Amino acid sequence: MSSILVDPTTAHALSQAMSAPAADPRLAPTPHQHVLQVATGYMLSSALHVVVSLQIADLIAAGTTGVVDLARLAHVKEDGLYRVLRLLASAGVFTEVAPRQFGLTPAAEVLRRDRQDSVHDLVNWIADPFHFRVYAEAAATMESGVPAVEHATGAPAFEYLARDAAESAIFNDAMTSMSAQVMPAVLAGYDFSDVKVLVDVAGGHGHVVCSVLEQYPAMRGILFDLDHVIAGAEPRLAARGLGARCQLAVGDFFTAVPHGGDAYLLKHIVHDWDDARAITILRNIRAALVGVQTGRVIMLESVIGPGDAPDFGKLVDYEMLMMTGGRERTAEEFRTLLARAGFELTRIVRVDAPLSIIEARPR
Repeated sequence: MSSILVDPTTAHALSQAMSAPAADPRLAPTPHQHVLQVATGYMLSSALHVVVSLQIADLIAAGTTGVVDLARLAHVKEDGLYRVLRLLASAGVFTEVAPRQFGLTPAAEVLRRDRQDSVHDLVNWIADPFHFRVYAEAAATMESGVPAVEHATGAPAFEYLARDAAESAIFNDAMTSMSAQVMPAVLAGYDFSDVKVLVDVAGGHGHVVCSVLEQYPAMRGILFDLDHVIAGAEPRLAARGLGARCQLAVGDFFTAVPHGGDAYLLKHIVHDWDDARAITILRNIRAALVGVQTGRVIMLESVIGPGDAPDFGKLVDYEMLMMTGGRERTAEEFRTLLARAGFELTRIVRVDAPLSIIEARPR
């Protein structure tokens, strides 16, 4: 699970921008302005969810720019929509090209659903009112150590999603969207050519395994997840023409994972869990790799660096604290975790994405 205040591509650019010195110190925010910018972040998030849920970027791209017509097509009040768009324009999302007429900025462009690099579905999850309910319980998590989602819903995150079909669909679409953002960099940074059967553990709707299979036509895949998730994956594999090359498997990775793979891939899975449960998952993969000479596990995860430099993974780490009880980890923490599960960390590949590729092989 991954959800944060900004999408991965934006966060990567934001981290670089935040790391650079201000061109003119006189333009830097005062301490008061700085704190208030952080404190009001949820307001922008809320406004962003409004325009995403109404598909305003798509309407503007189709030629509707005036607030009167946008409000009519979106079935909302003109005054409220104008004020939301004016606020987002002040933050660089949309631009007021003439009084009460709006156009798309590069940031607004990627909110369009028809773009290959769209983050519409990811933002729809990140800024979802569900998150506002959860984060309202942050103080309770500080006191109890119990994830805020359990205070808000009465159930652990994945149990709640399993029984809320609408929220589960939003989440799974968001994970597919995030996979679409990071997989080009992963495929450019890692050679999968010697993998015969790739098992995508908790692979959601299958975007990750499909992306790898499309680039390596001799490879076969196994997509493994819970039953209610796999139900949404089958038509997507068929639509991409990969139904014959990718087997679907249902199960619980705390019990076992499918045998038959020589590489097991986990994208943003290990970070969902504390060390004890993460080790259980990894040991189940280790058991499936017994006797597989070229076996390996490949994790796509944030790797937290030292110090107080801006890092997208630190936002994700806070999300894990609130949602699942998991955490982001440093390179050394990954090395220790893998060793306890029977693996040796062989390399960490940094790529042009907020996630790194962590490879480990059985000891």
